[in-house]
Amino acid sequence: MSTSPPKAIAMTTFTRPPKPHYLSYRIARGEQGVLTYEPYKSHLLPHWRFRTPQIARTSAETLYQHFLSFYEQEDFVGMDMARKFIQMGMTRAKRYANYEGGRKYKYTAGEEGRGDVKVEREKSEGHVGKEGKEEASGVFRGYWETCREHEGYQRLKKDFLKEQKEWEDLEKRAKIEEDNEEVKIKDENADEVKIKEEEVKQPVKKKRKTKS
Repeated sequence: MSTSPPKAIAMTTFTRPPKPHYLSYRIARGEQGVLTYEPYKSHLLPHWRFRTPQIARTSAETLYQHFLSFYEQEDFVGMDMARKFIQMGMTRAKRYANYEGGRKYKYTAGEEGRGDVKVEREKSEGHVGKEGKEEASGVFRGYWETCREHEGYQRLKKDFLKEQKEWEDLEKRAKIEEDNEEVKIKDENADEVKIKEEEVKQPVKKKRKTKS
């Protein structure tokens, strides 16, 4: 990781999503959601690479710069998504270092009628590119640890979780009130129908004929 103090890059092409979508984000475990939560995924994915140590270094530095820019905007979701991409660079590069081709599992024929069985492969003792992927993983690890320990990241994470809980509680109360209102309307409609049915059932009094 570079020893010079990193400067946040300008982010002129990114717009934070509306509040309901923003607060639907889940921190989850590890890298979960990194390849599904938009628009952050499409914004950060083009910068994620780990084929060689140099490429990994450029990728990790760029992603960290985005991490800092999101911090400047007090956008915790952006910071956490950048952290997840950096973490994914670390874990994917490590997997390619441990297993030739990056495949941790293989499939073998299972018992009759039970299909293939997923089995973990043995770690490689040495293959072409192993050392490079080890180095690439280490590059990402340095940035990942810096992200986790970033004081602003920890503060904004706490604030985000608090705001998210308050928003979800508000949404739940609004849903309960909406459901109660629907029940009330249905009851009122049912009462109106009942009254009309009773009116229809009432016999019409025949007029008594008068003698001429």
